[in-house]
Amino acid sequence: MTIRFVTTNPGKVREAREYLAEPVEQLDFDTPEIQSDDLGAIAAHKARAAYEYADEPVFVDDAGLFIDAFDGFPGPYSSYVHDTVGVERVWRLASDEDDRGASFRGVVAYCDGGEFEATPEPVDRDDRRGQDLSAEERAAATTDEQVRAGDGDGDLPVKLFYGVVPGEIVEPRGSGGFGYDPIFEYDDRTFAEMDAEEKNAVSHRGRALAKFAGWLETRETTE
Repeated sequence: MTIRFVTTNPGKVREAREYLAEPVEQLDFDTPEIQSDDLGAIAAHKARAAYEYADEPVFVDDAGLFIDAFDGFPGPYSSYVHDTVGVERVWRLASDEDDRGASFRGVVAYCDGGEFEATPEPVDRDDRRGQDLSAEERAAATTDEQVRAGDGDGDLPVKLFYGVVPGEIVEPRGSGGFGYDPIFEYDDRTFAEMDAEEKNAVSHRGRALAKFAGWLETRETTE
């Protein structure tokens, strides 16, 4: 079974192929995006739209930087803030705070037009550093969530898999990566100081993809 990864980033496709046993092909589709404070709701809406467009199994990902001192902002609005405010200004704002704790959070949303049974998924205990998930994310991190949001096409179930990386906001360091990588420190290094392989091994998207891959494997062996 070939699965379409809805993204314009070939690097994300290469990363997904490292985790999934199934063939992964890129699908360049401009998915509609709803305004929401919930990453899962945003990703689920995009996954449904992509499935209706492609009429074959698809998955999408969404992610954000959640800063503790800002009550999780920018969160789902990370891309907009990055483009309008900039990384340096986000660092300057955070540098005035006593608590610079933050987390990268990501979600992979899968839709194939079929029904899913909820299957247990272990909680990543390494994700405990004061950055608690929302109630919705906490539930999904414990049990795969079959989403039926009332957005007009909620009859299409979507499976959500979350990944979280705890860290803190620091003065920009490093020349690699992209986005907020220079100001996000994990295990004494910023993401921008890691090479692609090192970053992928601990990234929020990698953790979500690993859960997705595990569920796919279990699903295939039980069908």
